[in-house]
Amino acid sequence: MVWAVVAWLLLACAVAGGRQEASTNALWDPQRYIKIDDVKPGMEGYCLTDFGEAGIEKFGLKVLNIVRSFEPGHNIILVVGLDERFKHTGAVAGCSGSPMYIDGRLAGALAMAFAFSKDPLYAVTPIEEMLQVSPSSASPSAPASPHAAFQFDFSKPINLAEIGKQITAMQPLSRRSAGGAMALPCPMLISGLSAEACQRLAPQLEAMGFMAVPGLSGAAPSGKDPMATFKPGGTLTIPLVAGDIKMSPLGTVTEVRGNRVYGFGHTLPFLGEGATDLPLAGGEIYTVVSSIQRSFKLGAASDIIGAITVNGCTAIYGEIGAKPKMVPLTVRIEPCNGAPQTYNCQVAYNQLLTPDLVRASVTGAAMPLESSFPVDHTVSYNAAIQLTDGRSIHFANTSTGADVTEPTTEIWGALALLMNNPYGCPEVKSVDCTVRVTPKNIAGYLWSVNVADPKIKAGDDLDIEFVIESYLKEKRRHHVKLTVPKSVAPGKYNLMLLGIYEYENFLRKVMPYRFVATNQKTLVDALNDALNIDRTKLYCLLILPPSGITLDKAELPSFPETKSMILQSDKRTVAAQPYPQWVEKIVETGTVIADKEIVPIIIEQ
Repeated sequence: MVWAVVAWLLLACAVAGGRQEASTNALWDPQRYIKIDDVKPGMEGYCLTDFGEAGIEKFGLKVLNIVRSFEPGHNIILVVGLDERFKHTGAVAGCSGSPMYIDGRLAGALAMAFAFSKDPLYAVTPIEEMLQVSPSSASPSAPASPHAAFQFDFSKPINLAEIGKQITAMQPLSRRSAGGAMALPCPMLISGLSAEACQRLAPQLEAMGFMAVPGLSGAAPSGKDPMATFKPGGTLTIPLVAGDIKMSPLGTVTEVRGNRVYGFGHTLPFLGEGATDLPLAGGEIYTVVSSIQRSFKLGAASDIIGAITVNGCTAIYGEIGAKPKMVPLTVRIEPCNGAPQTYNCQVAYNQLLTPDLVRASVTGAAMPLESSFPVDHTVSYNAAIQLTDGRSIHFANTSTGADVTEPTTEIWGALALLMNNPYGCPEVKSVDCTVRVTPKNIAGYLWSVNVADPKIKAGDDLDIEFVIESYLKEKRRHHVKLTVPKSVAPGKYNLMLLGIYEYENFLRKVMPYRFVATNQKTLVDALNDALNIDRTKLYCLLILPPSGITLDKAELPSFPETKSMILQSDKRTVAAQPYPQWVEKIVETGTVIADKEIVPIIIEQ
């Protein structure tokens, strides 16, 4: 059996290798390309790239050596820049894909550089390895990267704050070899947002593998032919977010064969190798910003003209004329001063990128244009994620003192779960979000709790008085009456007063089935349940003994006890647990309370 599996794997590898070789052979033209075996140290050549001065220009290069098996199955040509501009700038982010020619034939593309090198050293990906990247070489069902999809534990109750931490922990480190060589950073051109918002987004985008370039990156003139510079050495951009907000990684075109496009010379950051569907566009370079830390190209994306369909280890492959899938995103911001502003965008549809891109867009749009968030602030928000089957995730809530962290984490986590689950959920059709900012902090905590008589009889009312102290030391007194059911047996019980976070934890503990997804429908239901617990309320609960049973997600509070015991057997496949019981009174406090109080109550005979 083992030998059969090994033989099958070897055959599969041989077939895949044969397909790649066939793809390369079909494109190979010895008059057009030069193989790595024919490249020798000391040879001089040039690369084509755009520095924003005179369009696509030649920049002299010299071959230092050939490095075999630089990475498994990957060779490089080590070169140094001879042009004085290269010596001034060092390696430039955005030059990924710049084609290198030797004796007039294409040898490969600039792809890697050495961090903090004083010389303009580049690693060139050989063109024969780039031409192996094609639709036939991509396997969407078996991605080569461990980061090709998020893996979540759907056996546990959904906790979107924890989901956010898991996503952050799953994000990969930048590709760097033992010698310090790393893939050239992809500048992420950002426009439509304030400079402060771009600075706020920089850590998020860097965690995704992009170098945030804010400010001057507007839009290329719409009247200009987007194909004008779409040729070797020209600008290649990927408008991951288009519309009123623009976020576009930038690189360089290596080769164009008919409607087929090759670029970058390395895989796109934060994506697994394999089939993909991302927008493809040209662009315009304004200039190169020379920096001691990292020089980069500054420019803008043009109109979308195709789609990147394969993200390979040695290149990205796109097709001109293909239409990428995009998700409409509408963000409406109502600041504490100033007129409301609406952003209409299109976001690339991708399992890994879409949740991050939506979070980044909402975060950036929510930062007020004229200044940062007020020190004391409250954010009210509502959001809707529409699915292609007609269902939706709708939620509205309030956050205080945490800018837009909670709403963006909820949208981020919900999208990640919807787009990365084992149930094959319908696709996301659109995302809408409204954020309102008011200059007041409404955080509070329980200052005191008093029960008029903690010893009462079944059927009587518990008279509860509690005082909430707000963020600015303002105290408010509240009274609530909670009726004890006549059926409650004498004994000792707990009265719990819970703020929002403690109440969420309580529900996940005693009713986990409400927040566990087992199929498409229950995932949508669990998200709606988890996202719609009001934060400005205090939850008063008198905890009673369990009664009845829950079978999977069916609640049977009146089910006979003798039969319940039988159904809770470990030998049964349907999940069963005692049905939790409590008496609840919800009080609107106008504050977000984080703590809890527990008061013992005695029910007398």
